Amino acid sequence: MKFFNTLTRQKEDFVPIVPGRAFMYCCGPTVYDFAHIGNMRTYLFMDWLRRSLRFIGIMPLTVMNITDVGHLVSDADEGEDKMEESARMRQQSPYEIANEYTTAFFADTEALNIIRPELTPKATDHIIEMVEFVQILVDKGYAYEISDGIYFDISRFRNYGKLSRLNLDEQQAGARVEINDEKRHPADFALWKKAPPEHIMKWHSPWGMGYPGWHIECSAMSRKYLGDVFDIHTGGVDHIPIHHENEIAQSEALLGHKAVNLWMHGEFLQVDSGKMGKSLNNNYLINDLEAKGFSPMHYRYFCANAHYRSKLNFTWDALMSAKTSYIRLIDLLQSHQGSSETVDTQEYLASFTEAVEDDLNIPKALGVLWNMARHPQKSKDIYNAAMLFDEVFGLKLNEPQKADILESDIKDLINQRQKARERRDYAEADRIRDVIKEMNIILEDTKDGIKWKRS
Repeated sequence: MKFFNTLTRQKEDFVPIVPGRAFMYCCGPTVYDFAHIGNMRTYLFMDWLRRSLRFIGIMPLTVMNITDVGHLVSDADEGEDKMEESARMRQQSPYEIANEYTTAFFADTEALNIIRPELTPKATDHIIEMVEFVQILVDKGYAYEISDGIYFDISRFRNYGKLSRLNLDEQQAGARVEINDEKRHPADFALWKKAPPEHIMKWHSPWGMGYPGWHIECSAMSRKYLGDVFDIHTGGVDHIPIHHENEIAQSEALLGHKAVNLWMHGEFLQVDSGKMGKSLNNNYLINDLEAKGFSPMHYRYFCANAHYRSKLNFTWDALMSAKTSYIRLIDLLQSHQGSSETVDTQEYLASFTEAVEDDLNIPKALGVLWNMARHPQKSKDIYNAAMLFDEVFGLKLNEPQKADILESDIKDLINQRQKARERRDYAEADRIRDVIKEMNIILEDTKDGIKWKRS
């Protein structure tokens, strides 16, 4: 297999440390609120990676943390702890908030058919390991104490910025973080924060009552469960410039060598070609999709159509197209299931495997599945091969769907096509026409407008 390594900016052969195994760490959720569909795209990427490794015979051991303390409102160590803020706004304890949203998170991942990682440790259960980690950095001269906490001295780490390729010499103080006159460099980051009296989540440490910084959690937990060096670290691209940069610095400073062989990052999900956020009222949840008649599998199929390193633009129209294609695909596969004819699927299997091994090219692999499903000869061999492919896709292709597309869905697609033609977006109009054609729908232009019927 070849994977794109964010650190080197190139595809590399994946050579596991232990043959036949892959030791992985995935940055998990901060459980102060519900995870939105943009977050879920990152965990789908993690799931496809794990499924693909299994498909080629490499068994993953995956650790995904649950951040239930220490993640401040600003990723640059400013503001209130997200857990404390959420607890204050909802008038509950931070621990109640964490339990509620952890449960909700795993309910969503289960609905999306994301296989739960083997280990899902909570930050609050690993305070001792974090304190010991910070103490070693202090003893080695990589960290210093100021009035509000213990900070990592990036000037002591020669290669700071190598993941995001930041040039700190060209940065102005305060350009990336708030100015703190006690810090030796504006980009020095908190390893341990001293807690004010009113702070709920706090623990004893050599520096008084406090709580861990966000970045130290992942380094401490990955080291405990995966050892000093492990194979793969995943996360979203938003983690590259701060969180993962800081993980590299503190882990390599402690160890004296690299801790991760391969860094992999999933790109953003955009909404209507723009950002997603609460202030924009477009940070949709899985429940929001279901309320509009879409299943979690429709969203999973939608995400499968874009490479994990490519931005993906979410619109309701695009999700509708994904829904119709998904139903059509299962309808096609069902048509093969009852046939006793023989078809050689080895060429399809070879093409599918090649796509999966080429930096997790799920969209290309999906194209192979469609080509196979459209084979003119109906055969149970094609259905069985599709079920094998679905060990990677995780699309539940063996579960019969409603074969007929709803009448409202067809009318929505026709309206979308008409709007595309009006704005002279003929490529989009042709794409929607092809989707309609796949549904075995015939369009007719009449004096009263476009009519449709089933072929």
